[in-house]
Amino acid sequence: MKILTDAEVREWFAREVPSNVFAGQRVLVIVPDSTRTAPLPLLFSALHDQIGSAAKQVDVLVALGTHPPMPEAAIAKMLGMSDSDRAPGPLTRSASEARGKYANVRLFNHEWNNPARLTTIGSLTKADTEAITEGRMSLDVPVTINSRIADYDTLLVLGPVFPHEVVGFSGGNKYYFPGISGPELLNFFHWLGAIITNVGIIGVKGTPVRAVVDRAATLIPNTRRAITFIVASDGNLHGLFYGTPESAWESAADLSSQVHIKWMDRSFHTVLSCAPPMYDELWVAGKCMYKLEPVVADGGELIIFAPHLHEISVTHGKLIAEIGYHVRDYFTKQWDRFKDYPWGVLAHSTHVRGTGTFDNGLEQPRVRVTLASQIPAAVCEQINLGYRDPATIDVESFANRESEGVLLVRKAGEYLYRLK
Repeated sequence: MKILTDAEVREWFAREVPSNVFAGQRVLVIVPDSTRTAPLPLLFSALHDQIGSAAKQVDVLVALGTHPPMPEAAIAKMLGMSDSDRAPGPLTRSASEARGKYANVRLFNHEWNNPARLTTIGSLTKADTEAITEGRMSLDVPVTINSRIADYDTLLVLGPVFPHEVVGFSGGNKYYFPGISGPELLNFFHWLGAIITNVGIIGVKGTPVRAVVDRAATLIPNTRRAITFIVASDGNLHGLFYGTPESAWESAADLSSQVHIKWMDRSFHTVLSCAPPMYDELWVAGKCMYKLEPVVADGGELIIFAPHLHEISVTHGKLIAEIGYHVRDYFTKQWDRFKDYPWGVLAHSTHVRGTGTFDNGLEQPRVRVTLASQIPAAVCEQINLGYRDPATIDVESFANRESEGVLLVRKAGEYLYRLK
C-alpha cells in the first residue's frame, strides 16, 4: 500500500483543492480531537497554504461530539501551530518582524451541551425515521448543530476515516453529526447503531446510521466540502480525497476497508487489546473492544490493557456508574426502566459489553470484558466489567501465541479484526 510523502501531500493539495473555490469565503474547518490518529500539522499547514490567502477567513472547530473540550493550547499543538505561528503581529516596530501565519485563525471547541451554542436547522419526521431505520425506530427528531456555522459560508471537514462501531465507517458527514451536533440526533442514531449491534455495523459501508447522518447533513444551509484521508496507526498516510462530504467519504471508506481491516483465520479465547495513550478514558478506550469483538471466541476474554487510564468518562461517568455495562437486550427488555437515560450512553454501554442475551432476568454476555487500568476493582464490579491489576500483566507473554488462541494487539482501537 503506497505511503504518501510530505511533498506528495503538498502537491496533492495544490492540485486537488482549488483555491479559487474558497476566494472571499469565510471557511470553518472542522477537525477531530486528539483521540484520532491524524497528521494534522502537515495537513492543516498544506490546507492553509493552499486556501489561506484566497479565503476571507479560516477558523477551526473541533468536532468533539460529547468528548471533553480541549484547551486552546492543546488544539494549537494538535494542528502544529507554534507560538510564533499564532503571533498577532509585530512585537516591535522593526519591519523584519513577521506576523504569524495562523495569526487570524480562531480555534473553537464544539459545545454539545450548551443550548445557547446550538441552532435548530430542521427535523427528521416519524415517516423519515421509519424509512431510514427500516422500521426499527419511529419518532420525530429535531436536528440541531453548532450555531457558529451561521458565521461562515463554507464548512470544510478535515478528518480521517476508520471502521466505526456506530456508523460503519467514520468520517464525512459524521463530523457534523455527532461531531458538532446537539444531543437529540446523536442519541437517536447511536441507539439505532446499538440495536443493530457493533458486530453487525462496524466496517459495513452502507448502514441505516450512515443514512441518518447523510440525511441530516442535507439540512445544513452552508456549502459543505470535505478532505478525507486514510492514515495508518503509525501515522503514515495512504490516501487523500476532496469533494462533497458524501463523495470524499465514499472513496475513503473504500480504501479504509483495504487498509484498516485485518482478516483472521481463527477466533481467539484470549485477546490483550492495548489502549494507546490518546484513549484517556474508557469512553474512547472502548474502541479496544469494538474493533476486536468479532474475533473473540464464544466465552472468551478480551482484556482492555490501559495502565494509564483513570476515568470511565469525564462527561458521562456518573450515568455509566448508575447503568453499568450490559448487552443490548438487558436494556430493550427493560425499556421502561432505561428509556429516559441518554440513548447515546446506553449505546456506549452495549458496545463495550458486546453481544449476548438477557432472558428471565439472567444476562449472558458472549465475551468476558476485563479492564486492566487504574480504575479500581470495586468500580469495575459496580459497572459490570472484570478487573485485572495492570501491574500483573506481562504484555510480552501474550505475543506470538496466535496458534494457541491468544492474540496481542499492541495499539488497538483503529484496526478492525474480522474472521475470514
